[in-house]
Amino acid sequence: MSHELNNLKKIHIFSNLSDDEIKEIRPYLIKESFKKKQEIFSEGDPPDWFYILLSGKMKITKLSHDGREIIIELISPPDFFGGFAVLKGFPYPANAVAMEDSGIIKMSRHNFLKIIDRFPNVMYDITANLGDRIREFHDTLKNIALERVESRIAALLLKLADKAGEKKADKTAVINMRLTKQDIAEMVGTTVETTIRVMSKFKKSGYISEKDGRIVIENSKALEAIVNP
Repeated sequence: MSHELNNLKKIHIFSNLSDDEIKEIRPYLIKESFKKKQEIFSEGDPPDWFYILLSGKMKITKLSHDGREIIIELISPPDFFGGFAVLKGFPYPANAVAMEDSGIIKMSRHNFLKIIDRFPNVMYDITANLGDRIREFHDTLKNIALERVESRIAALLLKLADKAGEKKADKTAVINMRLTKQDIAEMVGTTVETTIRVMSKFKKSGYISEKDGRIVIENSKALEAIVNP
């Protein structure tokens, strides 16, 4: 098995397993690769597989009532996705799409249920993670419901800085993922043109900057004031 699978203990939900227990679950895991924009599963598909992202980036999306794609979650390695549907046995409630070339490992629902029954710690870590995600999903819906696009984008940037940000000594925060204006537009339910306008406004105001293709939060307090005026 690949070098990545030999480091399964680096994946949070497997981190408390012994080497012998890791060897026990390895035969249940299948490695796959997906190209950028390739769909992993669609809303309504049966929950046949539990997925863990090893490399790349995934987006979990739904379509709005007027047919626009809205990103409700970003998945970074080594996080899992598809877990709630697999646990509950109902169809996937959203779509999973690769945002860049990505590598995953997957486990069939049958084997996944065997593993969590065999190793209660794995089940505990998964349910704790899902609880956090449900709260984040509610925050996402609340942000999308905000009337002002500036508020929605400011709230998103603050959330990403908290979830995937690297704090610097000068109190700035770098969001450690490359996001296009299209990505941001889809995450807040607006147009690319509007996103470009708002991001440009934030840059001119000194709230954010960009470095090496990544967004830098220069003034979090100003963004917070936009979210909660």
